[in-house]
Amino acid sequence: MGSGKSTVGRRLARALGWSFVDLDAEIERLAGCSIPDIFAAHDEDGFRDFEHAALREQAEMSRAAAPRVVALGGGTYAFERNRSLLRQVGPTVWLDAPAETLWERVRLESHRPLARDRAEFLRIYAARRESYAQADCRIDASAAPADILREVFKLGWMQGLRADG
Repeated sequence: MGSGKSTVGRRLARALGWSFVDLDAEIERLAGCSIPDIFAAHDEDGFRDFEHAALREQAEMSRAAAPRVVALGGGTYAFERNRSLLRQVGPTVWLDAPAETLWERVRLESHRPLARDRAEFLRIYAARRESYAQADCRIDASAAPADILREVFKLGWMQGLRADG
Protein backbone atom coordinates (compact mmCIF):
# COMPACT_ATOMS: atom_id res chain seq x y z
CA MET A 1 0.00 0.00 0.00
CA GLY A 2 1.24 3.43 -0.94
CA SER A 3 4.21 2.36 -3.04
CA GLY A 4 2.98 4.05 -6.21
CA LYS A 5 1.88 0.92 -8.07
CA SER A 6 -1.05 2.60 -9.80
CA THR A 7 0.81 5.79 -10.69
CA VAL A 8 3.90 4.02 -12.03
CA GLY A 9 1.80 1.28 -13.65
CA ARG A 10 -0.25 3.81 -15.63
CA ARG A 11 2.89 5.52 -16.86
CA LEU A 12 4.52 2.22 -17.79
CA ALA A 13 1.44 1.06 -19.70
CA ARG A 14 1.27 4.34 -21.59
CA ALA A 15 4.97 4.11 -22.51
CA LEU A 16 4.49 0.54 -23.79
CA GLY A 17 1.19 1.20 -25.55
CA TRP A 18 -0.46 -1.44 -23.37
CA SER A 19 -3.60 -1.44 -21.26
CA PHE A 20 -3.35 -0.54 -17.61
CA VAL A 21 -5.37 -2.48 -15.07
CA ASP A 22 -5.79 -1.56 -11.42
CA LEU A 23 -6.62 -4.91 -9.84
CA ASP A 24 -8.62 -3.27 -7.05
CA ALA A 25 -10.97 -1.75 -9.66
CA GLU A 26 -11.36 -5.17 -11.28
CA ILE A 27 -12.17 -6.74 -7.92
CA GLU A 28 -14.87 -4.15 -7.36
CA ARG A 29 -16.24 -4.81 -10.85
CA LEU A 30 -16.43 -8.56 -10.23
CA ALA A 31 -17.96 -8.16 -6.77
CA GLY A 32 -20.36 -5.41 -7.79
CA CYS A 33 -19.41 -3.32 -4.75
CA SER A 34 -16.55 -1.40 -3.17
CA ILE A 35 -13.60 -3.04 -1.45
CA PRO A 36 -14.70 -1.83 2.01
CA ASP A 37 -18.13 -3.35 1.28
CA ILE A 38 -16.51 -6.64 0.22
CA PHE A 39 -14.58 -6.74 3.50
CA ALA A 40 -17.74 -5.95 5.46
CA ALA A 41 -19.80 -8.64 3.74
CA HIS A 42 -17.19 -11.36 3.17
CA ASP A 43 -14.25 -10.59 5.48
CA GLU A 44 -10.69 -10.71 4.17
CA ASP A 45 -10.95 -14.34 3.01
CA GLY A 46 -13.87 -13.52 0.73
CA PHE A 47 -12.04 -10.49 -0.58
CA ARG A 48 -9.00 -12.67 -1.39
CA ASP A 49 -11.24 -15.00 -3.43
CA PHE A 50 -12.50 -12.07 -5.50
CA GLU A 51 -8.92 -10.85 -5.82
CA HIS A 52 -7.66 -14.18 -7.16
CA ALA A 53 -10.56 -14.44 -9.62
CA ALA A 54 -9.82 -10.95 -10.95
CA LEU A 55 -6.12 -11.74 -11.23
CA ARG A 56 -6.83 -15.01 -13.04
CA GLU A 57 -9.04 -13.12 -15.51
CA GLN A 58 -6.28 -10.58 -16.19
CA ALA A 59 -3.68 -13.33 -16.64
CA GLU A 60 -5.89 -15.07 -19.18
CA MET A 61 -6.36 -11.84 -21.14
CA SER A 62 -2.63 -11.16 -21.09
CA ARG A 63 -1.87 -14.66 -22.39
CA ALA A 64 -4.41 -14.11 -25.18
CA ALA A 65 -2.04 -11.55 -26.78
CA ALA A 66 -3.47 -8.55 -24.98
CA PRO A 67 -0.50 -7.53 -22.82
CA ARG A 68 -1.20 -5.31 -19.87
CA VAL A 69 0.40 -3.74 -16.86
CA VAL A 70 -1.45 -4.79 -13.73
CA ALA A 71 -1.11 -2.87 -10.48
CA LEU A 72 -1.77 -5.37 -7.72
CA GLY A 73 -3.33 -4.60 -4.39
CA GLY A 74 -0.89 -4.50 -1.48
CA GLY A 75 -1.66 -8.04 -0.33
CA THR A 76 -2.09 -9.81 -3.67
CA TYR A 77 1.52 -10.96 -3.93
CA ALA A 78 1.50 -12.28 -0.36
CA PHE A 79 -0.42 -15.38 -1.51
CA GLU A 80 1.35 -18.24 -3.26
CA ARG A 81 -1.57 -18.97 -5.59
CA ASN A 82 -1.26 -15.41 -6.92
CA ARG A 83 2.54 -15.49 -7.20
CA SER A 84 2.32 -18.79 -9.05
CA LEU A 85 -0.19 -17.37 -11.51
CA LEU A 86 1.89 -14.24 -12.08
CA ARG A 87 5.06 -16.25 -12.75
CA GLN A 88 3.27 -17.79 -15.74
CA VAL A 89 2.46 -14.41 -17.28
CA GLY A 90 5.46 -12.12 -17.02
CA PRO A 91 7.96 -10.33 -14.82
CA THR A 92 7.01 -8.86 -11.48
CA VAL A 93 8.41 -5.73 -9.87
CA TRP A 94 8.32 -4.95 -6.16
CA LEU A 95 8.09 -1.21 -5.56
CA ASP A 96 9.66 -1.02 -2.11
CA ALA A 97 9.90 1.88 0.31
CA PRO A 98 10.44 2.20 4.05
CA ALA A 99 7.35 1.31 6.06
CA GLU A 100 7.12 4.79 7.60
CA THR A 101 7.17 6.39 4.14
CA LEU A 102 4.34 4.13 3.01
CA TRP A 103 2.36 4.79 6.19
CA GLU A 104 2.62 8.55 5.64
CA ARG A 105 1.30 8.10 2.10
CA VAL A 106 -1.75 6.03 3.10
CA ARG A 107 -2.67 7.04 6.64
CA LEU A 108 -5.20 9.67 5.61
CA GLU A 109 -6.88 7.48 2.99
CA SER A 110 -9.98 6.17 4.73
CA HIS A 111 -10.89 3.79 1.86
CA ARG A 112 -8.12 1.34 2.78
CA PRO A 113 -9.55 -1.25 5.19
CA LEU A 114 -6.12 -2.54 6.21
CA ALA A 115 -4.54 0.90 6.71
CA ARG A 116 -6.58 2.36 9.53
CA ASP A 117 -4.15 1.73 12.36
CA ARG A 118 -0.39 2.46 12.23
CA ALA A 119 0.64 -0.56 14.33
CA GLU A 120 -1.50 -2.89 12.20
CA PHE A 121 -0.18 -1.33 9.00
CA LEU A 122 3.42 -1.89 10.15
CA ARG A 123 2.61 -5.48 11.17
CA ILE A 124 1.10 -6.21 7.75
CA TYR A 125 4.06 -4.61 5.99
CA ALA A 126 6.54 -6.72 7.96
CA ALA A 127 4.53 -9.89 7.35
CA ARG A 128 4.37 -9.31 3.59
CA ARG A 129 8.02 -8.36 2.96
CA GLU A 130 9.19 -11.95 2.59
CA SER A 131 6.59 -12.56 -0.09
CA TYR A 132 7.38 -9.31 -1.87
CA ALA A 133 11.04 -10.29 -1.95
CA GLN A 134 10.09 -13.17 -4.27
CA ALA A 135 9.31 -10.70 -7.07
CA ASP A 136 11.63 -10.77 -10.06
CA CYS A 137 13.05 -7.41 -9.10
CA ARG A 138 12.97 -4.77 -6.35
CA ILE A 139 12.96 -1.04 -7.07
CA ASP A 140 13.17 1.70 -4.46
CA ALA A 141 9.78 3.43 -4.49
CA SER A 142 10.93 6.33 -2.33
CA ALA A 143 11.78 8.21 -5.52
CA ALA A 144 9.48 10.18 -7.78
CA PRO A 145 7.31 8.15 -10.21
CA ALA A 146 9.36 9.27 -13.24
CA ASP A 147 12.55 8.01 -11.57
CA ILE A 148 10.90 4.70 -10.67
CA LEU A 149 9.76 4.28 -14.27
CA ARG A 150 13.32 4.88 -15.51
CA GLU A 151 14.51 2.14 -13.16
CA VAL A 152 11.89 -0.26 -14.56
CA PHE A 153 13.10 0.41 -18.11
CA LYS A 154 16.71 -0.12 -17.04
CA LEU A 155 15.78 -3.73 -16.28
CA GLY A 156 15.79 -4.42 -20.01
CA TRP A 157 12.56 -6.47 -19.93
CA MET A 158 10.72 -3.90 -21.97
CA GLN A 159 12.92 -4.16 -25.07
CA GLY A 160 10.74 -5.13 -28.00
CA LEU A 161 7.58 -5.19 -25.91
CA ARG A 162 5.95 -1.98 -27.11
CA ALA A 163 2.63 -2.50 -28.88
CA ASP A 164 3.87 -0.40 -31.79
CA GLY A 165 6.90 -2.65 -32.29
